[in-house]
Amino acid sequence: MSHRIALASDHAAVSLKAALVAWLREAGHEVVDLGPEGEASVDYPDYGYALARAVSTGEAEFGVALCGSGIGISIAVNRHARCRCALVNEPLSARLAREHNDANVLAMGARLVGIEMAKACIEAFLATPFGGERHQRRVDKLSQPTLD
Repeated sequence: MSHRIALASDHAAVSLKAALVAWLREAGHEVVDLGPEGEASVDYPDYGYALARAVSTGEAEFGVALCGSGIGISIAVNRHARCRCALVNEPLSARLAREHNDANVLAMGARLVGIEMAKACIEAFLATPFGGERHQRRVDKLSQPTLD
């Protein structure tokens, strides 16, 4: 099944992003590369917010967010109420993020995962449907926090 996937990174993950963009396109997915293009220093929140916008508006069905550790850009993406970004380092977490949390963005750290592990995480993520049922009420609460 083909998906429309947006990818964004910071300067630390440009090489990983480029490799994943090529791989996803070869696999038949429609890919939106939100940058950056080069390795000059950039601010990960700018690219995380751009990715969140693309996913939340429907420009992309799913997103892949990359930075050195994956932490900063995942925090940026999760600032948007319609995004559920999961930071993962292996395929089981990627699968559970979709199945239990209906994650629509996957985050990884370029300094922590190699290309083959990143591909395995994305494959697991894209192949897994949301489990619904008992998980739905919890996912609904993610978009409507009660911060007393």
